[in-house]
Amino acid sequence: MCLYRQFFTSFFAANSSFSISNLNRQRALRQFVKKPLNNTKMPSSKGPLVLKYTKVVPEAYPPTKGSTKAAGYDLKSASDVVVPARGKALVDTGLKIELPVGCYGRVAPRSGLAVKNFIDVGAGVVDEDYRGILKVVLFNHSDNDFEVKSGDRIAQLICEKIYYPELEEVEELTETVRGEGGFGSTGNK
Repeated sequence: MCLYRQFFTSFFAANSSFSISNLNRQRALRQFVKKPLNNTKMPSSKGPLVLKYTKVVPEAYPPTKGSTKAAGYDLKSASDVVVPARGKALVDTGLKIELPVGCYGRVAPRSGLAVKNFIDVGAGVVDEDYRGILKVVLFNHSDNDFEVKSGDRIAQLICEKIYYPELEEVEELTETVRGEGGFGSTGNK
Protein backbone atom coordinates (compact mmCIF):
# COMPACT_ATOMS: atom_id res chain seq x y z
CA MET A 1 0.00 0.00 0.00
CA CYS A 2 2.95 2.34 0.48
CA LEU A 3 3.48 2.51 -3.27
CA TYR A 4 -0.13 3.53 -3.83
CA ARG A 5 0.13 6.17 -1.11
CA GLN A 6 3.38 7.48 -2.63
CA PHE A 7 1.77 7.57 -6.07
CA PHE A 8 -1.26 9.54 -4.92
CA THR A 9 0.81 11.87 -2.74
CA SER A 10 3.17 12.71 -5.60
CA PHE A 11 0.30 12.88 -8.11
CA PHE A 12 -1.71 15.38 -6.08
CA ALA A 13 1.42 17.38 -5.19
CA ALA A 14 2.45 17.63 -8.84
CA ASN A 15 -1.03 18.47 -10.06
CA SER A 16 -1.95 21.53 -8.04
CA SER A 17 -4.66 22.36 -10.57
CA PHE A 18 -6.32 19.08 -9.64
CA SER A 19 -8.78 20.36 -7.04
CA ILE A 20 -9.87 17.72 -4.58
CA SER A 21 -10.46 17.90 -0.85
CA ASN A 22 -8.32 15.98 1.62
CA LEU A 23 -11.30 13.76 2.49
CA ASN A 24 -11.88 12.92 -1.17
CA ARG A 25 -8.18 12.10 -1.59
CA GLN A 26 -8.42 9.60 1.23
CA ARG A 27 -11.57 8.07 -0.30
CA ALA A 28 -9.94 7.85 -3.71
CA LEU A 29 -6.89 6.19 -2.18
CA ARG A 30 -9.04 3.65 -0.30
CA GLN A 31 -11.01 2.83 -3.47
CA PHE A 32 -7.82 2.43 -5.48
CA VAL A 33 -6.28 0.12 -2.88
CA LYS A 34 -9.49 -1.92 -2.53
CA LYS A 35 -9.82 -2.47 -6.26
CA PRO A 36 -6.46 -3.34 -7.84
CA LEU A 37 -6.30 -3.35 -11.61
CA ASN A 38 -7.63 -6.62 -13.06
CA ASN A 39 -4.65 -7.03 -15.38
CA THR A 40 -2.13 -7.26 -12.55
CA LYS A 41 -3.53 -10.25 -10.68
CA MET A 42 -1.05 -12.97 -9.85
CA PRO A 43 -2.10 -16.59 -9.55
CA SER A 44 -1.93 -17.63 -5.92
CA SER A 45 0.23 -20.50 -4.84
CA LYS A 46 0.15 -22.26 -1.53
CA GLY A 47 3.39 -23.53 -0.07
CA PRO A 48 6.89 -23.28 -1.50
CA LEU A 49 7.45 -22.67 -5.19
CA VAL A 50 8.71 -25.80 -6.95
CA LEU A 51 10.66 -26.01 -10.21
CA LYS A 52 10.02 -29.51 -11.54
CA TYR A 53 12.33 -31.16 -14.06
CA THR A 54 12.74 -34.48 -15.80
CA LYS A 55 15.78 -35.93 -17.57
CA VAL A 56 15.05 -36.75 -21.20
CA VAL A 57 18.45 -38.40 -21.70
CA PRO A 58 20.57 -40.21 -19.09
CA GLU A 59 23.47 -37.81 -19.78
CA ALA A 60 21.43 -34.82 -18.54
CA TYR A 61 22.49 -33.00 -15.39
CA PRO A 62 19.99 -31.56 -12.90
CA PRO A 63 19.88 -27.78 -12.44
CA THR A 64 22.14 -26.70 -9.56
CA LYS A 65 22.65 -23.56 -7.50
CA GLY A 66 26.11 -22.14 -6.87
CA SER A 67 24.97 -20.87 -3.45
CA THR A 68 21.79 -20.83 -1.40
CA LYS A 69 21.01 -17.24 -2.43
CA ALA A 70 22.05 -17.56 -6.09
CA ALA A 71 19.46 -15.93 -8.36
CA GLY A 72 19.48 -18.73 -10.90
CA TYR A 73 19.93 -22.46 -11.35
CA ASP A 74 22.96 -23.41 -13.42
CA LEU A 75 22.10 -25.29 -16.59
CA LYS A 76 24.60 -27.82 -17.92
CA SER A 77 25.20 -29.22 -21.37
CA ALA A 78 24.12 -32.83 -21.94
CA SER A 79 26.62 -33.31 -24.79
CA ASP A 80 29.82 -32.01 -26.36
CA VAL A 81 29.24 -29.06 -28.70
CA VAL A 82 31.50 -26.61 -30.54
CA VAL A 83 30.33 -23.01 -30.79
CA PRO A 84 32.13 -21.65 -33.86
CA ALA A 85 34.10 -18.42 -33.75
CA ARG A 86 31.77 -15.45 -34.37
CA GLY A 87 28.92 -17.99 -34.58
CA LYS A 88 26.21 -19.63 -32.54
CA ALA A 89 25.10 -23.09 -31.45
CA LEU A 90 22.01 -24.62 -29.87
CA VAL A 91 23.09 -26.56 -26.79
CA ASP A 92 20.82 -29.29 -25.41
CA THR A 93 20.43 -29.59 -21.63
CA GLY A 94 18.58 -32.90 -21.88
CA LEU A 95 15.96 -31.55 -19.48
CA LYS A 96 12.28 -30.71 -19.57
CA ILE A 97 10.98 -28.35 -16.90
CA GLU A 98 7.70 -27.32 -15.31
CA LEU A 99 7.90 -23.79 -13.96
CA PRO A 100 6.01 -22.70 -10.84
CA VAL A 101 2.56 -21.21 -11.41
CA GLY A 102 2.80 -17.47 -12.15
CA CYS A 103 6.43 -17.63 -13.27
CA TYR A 104 8.39 -17.74 -16.49
CA GLY A 105 11.99 -18.86 -16.88
CA ARG A 106 14.66 -16.42 -17.98
CA VAL A 107 17.74 -18.11 -19.42
CA ALA A 108 20.60 -15.76 -18.64
CA PRO A 109 24.34 -15.78 -19.34
CA ARG A 110 26.88 -16.89 -16.78
CA SER A 111 29.20 -14.02 -15.99
CA GLY A 112 32.33 -16.19 -16.10
CA LEU A 113 31.64 -17.37 -19.65
CA ALA A 114 30.95 -13.81 -20.78
CA VAL A 115 34.08 -12.29 -19.23
CA LYS A 116 36.57 -15.08 -19.95
CA ASN A 117 35.31 -16.44 -23.27
CA PHE A 118 33.00 -13.81 -24.83
CA ILE A 119 30.09 -16.29 -24.71
CA ASP A 120 26.57 -14.86 -24.51
CA VAL A 121 23.08 -16.36 -24.31
CA GLY A 122 20.18 -15.55 -26.63
CA ALA A 123 16.45 -16.29 -26.90
CA GLY A 124 16.18 -16.47 -23.14
CA VAL A 125 12.46 -16.75 -22.33
CA VAL A 126 10.83 -20.03 -21.30
CA ASP A 127 7.04 -19.73 -21.13
CA GLU A 128 5.21 -21.12 -18.11
CA ASP A 129 3.34 -23.66 -20.25
CA TYR A 130 6.37 -24.89 -22.29
CA ARG A 131 7.07 -28.60 -21.77
CA GLY A 132 9.66 -29.27 -24.49
CA ILE A 133 13.37 -29.95 -24.13
CA LEU A 134 15.25 -27.00 -22.68
CA LYS A 135 17.93 -25.80 -25.09
CA VAL A 136 20.24 -22.81 -24.84
CA VAL A 137 21.41 -20.58 -27.71
CA LEU A 138 25.07 -19.69 -27.18
CA PHE A 139 26.72 -16.87 -29.14
CA ASN A 140 30.50 -16.85 -29.48
CA HIS A 141 31.76 -13.29 -29.88
CA SER A 142 35.42 -14.35 -29.97
CA ASP A 143 37.71 -15.21 -32.88
CA ASN A 144 38.21 -18.78 -31.58
CA ASP A 145 35.93 -21.81 -31.54
CA PHE A 146 34.55 -22.52 -28.06
CA GLU A 147 34.26 -26.13 -26.90
CA VAL A 148 31.41 -27.07 -24.59
CA LYS A 149 31.86 -30.41 -22.84
CA SER A 150 29.07 -32.52 -21.40
CA GLY A 151 28.48 -31.29 -17.85
CA ASP A 152 29.76 -27.75 -18.48
CA ARG A 153 27.64 -24.98 -16.99
CA ILE A 154 26.36 -23.00 -19.98
CA ALA A 155 23.67 -20.65 -18.63
CA GLN A 156 21.46 -20.00 -15.65
CA LEU A 157 17.71 -20.32 -15.33
CA ILE A 158 16.01 -17.63 -13.27
CA CYS A 159 12.34 -18.00 -12.27
CA GLU A 160 10.57 -14.65 -12.41
CA LYS A 161 7.00 -13.61 -11.65
CA ILE A 162 4.98 -12.71 -14.71
CA TYR A 163 1.85 -10.68 -15.30
CA TYR A 164 -0.56 -11.29 -18.15
CA PRO A 165 -2.07 -7.86 -18.91
CA GLU A 166 -5.03 -7.41 -21.20
CA LEU A 167 -4.41 -5.39 -24.36
CA GLU A 168 -6.21 -2.13 -24.96
CA GLU A 169 -5.81 -0.09 -28.13
CA VAL A 170 -6.06 3.63 -27.39
CA GLU A 171 -5.99 6.79 -29.47
CA GLU A 172 -3.23 8.38 -27.38
CA LEU A 173 -0.86 7.33 -24.63
CA THR A 174 -0.46 9.22 -21.36
CA GLU A 175 2.17 11.93 -21.74
CA THR A 176 5.27 11.86 -19.57
CA VAL A 177 8.13 14.28 -18.95
CA ARG A 178 10.48 11.94 -20.84
CA GLY A 179 8.18 11.55 -23.82
CA GLU A 180 9.70 9.73 -26.80
CA GLY A 181 13.33 10.19 -25.76
CA GLY A 182 15.29 6.95 -25.96
CA PHE A 183 18.67 5.45 -26.77
CA GLY A 184 20.73 7.66 -24.49
CA SER A 185 18.39 10.65 -24.39
CA THR A 186 18.60 10.90 -20.59
CA GLY A 187 22.37 11.38 -20.66
CA ASN A 188 25.40 9.26 -19.97
CA LYS A 189 26.31 10.30 -16.43
